Amino acid sequence: MQSYAAQFPSLVEHCAPTPPRAPQWISFNEQLAQQLDLSALFRDAEQALACLSGTELNEAITPTASAYAGHQFAHFVPRLGDGRAILLSEVQGRDGLTYDVQLKGAGKTPFSRGGDGRSPIGPVLREYLCSEAMHALGVPTTRALAAVASGELVFRDTSLPGAILTRVARSHLRVGTFQYVAQQGDNDLLQRFADYVITRHYPHCRETDAPYLDLFEAINDSQARLIAQWMANGFIHGVMNTDNMTLSGETIDYGPCAFLEAYQADAVFSSIDKQGRYAYRNQPGIGQWNLARLAESMLALIDPDTDTAIKQVTLVLNAFPKMYEHYYDQLFAQKLGLYQISDNSRALVKDFLELLEAAELDFTLAFRYLSDPDDSRRQPFFAAAENWPQWHSRWQAELAQQGLSATELSQRLQATNPAYIPRNHLIEQVIQDVLETGKLEAFQLLLEALQNPFDERPEFAHLMQPAAPTERVTKTFCGT
Repeated sequence: MQSYAAQFPSLVEHCAPTPPRAPQWISFNEQLAQQLDLSALFRDAEQALACLSGTELNEAITPTASAYAGHQFAHFVPRLGDGRAILLSEVQGRDGLTYDVQLKGAGKTPFSRGGDGRSPIGPVLREYLCSEAMHALGVPTTRALAAVASGELVFRDTSLPGAILTRVARSHLRVGTFQYVAQQGDNDLLQRFADYVITRHYPHCRETDAPYLDLFEAINDSQARLIAQWMANGFIHGVMNTDNMTLSGETIDYGPCAFLEAYQADAVFSSIDKQGRYAYRNQPGIGQWNLARLAESMLALIDPDTDTAIKQVTLVLNAFPKMYEHYYDQLFAQKLGLYQISDNSRALVKDFLELLEAAELDFTLAFRYLSDPDDSRRQPFFAAAENWPQWHSRWQAELAQQGLSATELSQRLQATNPAYIPRNHLIEQVIQDVLETGKLEAFQLLLEALQNPFDERPEFAHLMQPAAPTERVTKTFCGT
């Protein structure tokens, strides 16, 4: 079943996956399969492998690739679309919500633009690990249902083993989809598309006096919250083009993404981000810029008079920084164990981040070690930070007003600040291990830790640590 293809045949192309030569399992996400009520369907491992490799599809599945446009590094491309992703079906999860099930790396589509539509195994492993880690951290995200080795070579700079990811999303509709629909010049199509987005993602907007303006505001809010969550987890998307920004407010496309180690506000890892457009610090501003492009696509829906429509969307856009700051202040205060946002809490967050940057301290461990009740890790970790004693005294004074015991504070902090993130060097080690040995033990071990990021276990101690100087990853790559 595909409601989107049924309602918008002009926005999709029907295309079948290209069956790989010798598919083999890499990983299957049984927990997610249960949430999607797919366990019975995939009970037979051979049938599941055939479906999720694109080798043999159920007769009820009519695969499609979706059209969309997008601003890529601020340059508009009118027709992009799913170049290596094929939507199999929509399913209803046990939560009553609708989800897309899509194969990524399953072969050419009408939007491949000369590409082969395949994926090397490295990007598949990266997206599997990162998307499942983000889910466990509580960040809205697409998820990985399965990864399958194709048994074929994919040719990029060199030949690499290929793989296929089964990606699950609330939908794959993007800001770029709205841009594509708007440029068709068909206001009826634009309105029907907006109604579909409302029905699928923001049904509360349907009953309001200004449903399309309220839809725009709801998307603004979901993006403000999402980007604040990225910042709170030290996540750098790396390629925040409008075609990589979902209307649902989920993180999508983990190509050149990275997580901060030593805190640096201007950190850039993406090899294609030459000017630092999508640096860690810039993500909120880029989010607002992308939403302005969405607003341009929605003007005809907001008001028949363009000037009036512009005034209305501008008011929403101008409110975005406040939306974002609300979520940012809330999340970072919680990371310090503070549940009342105040000028003091904001100052403590700002000064703590400046302290980390000056001393080049690890972002994730810095917050995690605040939870240590006996100071055994905290004191040596912050020894190099010149202003640590003064900041610590201010923090303790603020905490004292909440009346928490040391145990309660420690538990609160440990439930908020993860021990494990998908560190760049760990992902690269996993990829190299699979490429060199074909063994999946390192992948499975890291995945297990990332799926329970707040629970420290002795056997995962090495997965908490930043990269050694010889292990540091300074560039990440798309893998397309």
